[in-house]
Amino acid sequence: MFVFENKIRVRYAETDQMGYMYYGNYATYYEVARTDMLRSTGISYKELEAMGVMMPVIEMQTRYLQPAKYDDLITIKTTIREMPNVRICFEYELFNEAGILLNTGKTLLVFVDMAKNKPCRAPAVFTEKIKHYFS
Repeated sequence: MFVFENKIRVRYAETDQMGYMYYGNYATYYEVARTDMLRSTGISYKELEAMGVMMPVIEMQTRYLQPAKYDDLITIKTTIREMPNVRICFEYELFNEAGILLNTGKTLLVFVDMAKNKPCRAPAVFTEKIKHYFS
C-alpha cells in the first residue's frame, strides 16, 4: 500500500459566498494530490505522457462530510491500495488543521497507450519505482 500526504491552503477564489470551498474544487485537489504523489516516486505525469502513456479518469466518487473553509490548510492523504496494472485507483481523505475529516474520495484511472488510443499496462519504469510499497 502506498500512502502519500500533501497540504493545500484553500484560496479565496476557490470558495463560495459562504466562505466554503466550492464542491467542484475537490476534484482539482484530488488531481493535485495524485500528481504530487506520482512525482514523489521519481516519475512525473508529464514524463509518463512523454513516454506515450496518458491516464484519464474513468470514475470519480466523492463524499462531503464537513466544509473546507477559506484559508484552511488542508492535508490530503492519498492511498493506492493495490499494485497498478491497467488501472490505478487513488483514494483520498481531506483533513483540516484540527484533524477533522472533511471529505473522502476515489478516482479510478486507466493507463492508455497514446499512439494506439487503447488501454495498456502501467509502464515498467513506473511499476519498478513503486513495487516496494506493495511487497
